[in-house]
Amino acid sequence: MDRSPLFLAALASAAVPGLDPASVEAVPGVPDQQYDVAFVQDTQHRRWVVRVPRNQAAAAQMESTFGLLALLARRLPFGVPTPKGFAALKEGGRAAIYPYLPGRPIDFSQLPPGPGLTAELGRAIAALHNVDHQLFDEAGLPAYDADTYRTRRLSELDRAAATGHVPTSLLSRWERQLEDVALWRFAPTPTHGDLTGDQVLVVFDDEDDASTGRVKAFTGWEDAKVADPADDFAALVSAASPASVDSLLEAYAHARVERPDPHLLERARLSGEMRVLSDLMGAVGAGDRLVVERCAAALRRLENRLHAEEESANDYRRTGLRPAHTTRPVLVPPELSDEDDDLEDDVDTMFGDRAGTRAGSTGAEQDGDAADREVDDITAAAPEGDDDAAARERDEDVETTAPGRAEPEAAARELDEDVETMFGDRSTAGGAGDAAAVEREQDEDVETMFGDRGAPGDDPDDADTAGADPDTEDQQSRDDAMVGQRPEGAGGPSDEFGIEDEPEPEPAGAEVPPPSSGGAEETAEIDVSPLRRPQPIEGDDPGPDFEPGYDPRA
Repeated sequence: MDRSPLFLAALASAAVPGLDPASVEAVPGVPDQQYDVAFVQDTQHRRWVVRVPRNQAAAAQMESTFGLLALLARRLPFGVPTPKGFAALKEGGRAAIYPYLPGRPIDFSQLPPGPGLTAELGRAIAALHNVDHQLFDEAGLPAYDADTYRTRRLSELDRAAATGHVPTSLLSRWERQLEDVALWRFAPTPTHGDLTGDQVLVVFDDEDDASTGRVKAFTGWEDAKVADPADDFAALVSAASPASVDSLLEAYAHARVERPDPHLLERARLSGEMRVLSDLMGAVGAGDRLVVERCAAALRRLENRLHAEEESANDYRRTGLRPAHTTRPVLVPPELSDEDDDLEDDVDTMFGDRAGTRAGSTGAEQDGDAADREVDDITAAAPEGDDDAAARERDEDVETTAPGRAEPEAAARELDEDVETMFGDRSTAGGAGDAAAVEREQDEDVETMFGDRGAPGDDPDDADTAGADPDTEDQQSRDDAMVGQRPEGAGGPSDEFGIEDEPEPEPAGAEVPPPSSGGAEETAEIDVSPLRRPQPIEGDDPGPDFEPGYDPRA
């Protein structure tokens, strides 16, 4: 029931001697509120807080905290509401009057991350959790170990499920977490039990800067006990941003005497989700249908929110037609069929010997070229009639210089063709009969070169030549020198103007060049100085400068 502000001021005047109320201000109540609260100011400008329980259960809870608050007031860095007087009530229980604690409640959703108020709040919670357990035992408050506290929460869930107001998905979620024994390994700690933004009083050095806030007091100790430290973070993780929670837990861990367990944050989320169950069970016990429907609606909203969070966290559960992420094509290596293997075997069968020969002779190609040049030199230097010996020596040199090249059949054929090109039919000639044939062929070559000319003594023009003047002999010497310097096969001076020289008779004393051994590059030097003479020119005289040996390019 709602009590009037004047009634609450009268209770304060009766409970504290010397308190003369000057003004009173009542805090508007809500249907499920357990206490009536009013602020009273006396004539000495002191402010007081009057707190009256609405039912017997609330009265019993408030009575249990009076001894604890007296013990904690001297051991915590922040203030706690310590009663200064009591007033008995007709319906049972007592009203408690506390000195007013400065500060105002905070909204956890507005906590700024980083150092400042958030870190200060984490250190304040750590100071409470560092308190000796014996203080709670001395005050007569309950204490639970980890397994007992987990069993107690399971029993609470079973009672709530029996009401039929808890969604099935929430029941499955909470049962799975409560049955995970590894999640519930913690060291029991003194806790506030219901630490919300309304129970935390803070002051700010700068009203426009939230980071300048300082924690002044914790109120509402009716649920204090020795139990899971995660219960004091339930409201924080439900309302504050993740960055603010991280800042708070970091400051809390640094201020704790014992290291926090790794599953603290996960149990804190579970405790925050199950807070509605306590209100639901209280409303069901009191028969308040309005509060029951309010709690059931809160559970349905919680189910929808958790489902949306799971959908956003797990992309593979999305129901959209488009994939969450673009997939890249998977490159599959081509399969090797038996036909490819058969084809490779056929190739090896057909070209295996040649491939091996080429691979073996690759490193000896340069040596083979050098051997060919050496064979040419040996052949050019071979004497007349030693063709067979030269060929045998050539073969031995080839085998010695490039042994790997003489083995393959293809290389041997190529070498034979080169020999035939170089020596023609002579390479296979032998014996005295072959030498005579070579001599006849050489005679034919000489006749082709000198024509039908005879010896110098048989020519009637020799007499004129013998009586030539010295200038003519000097000119003839110069012509002979030029002929000796002219390369093999080059034409004389008349060739420059398209005039063919008449063939000259072969001199009697001229030496016949030795028969060639068959080399294409082999030449024979012939002394033609006795045969050279001025040639008669038919037609008009071209001039005195047109002399034998004249070269227009000189």
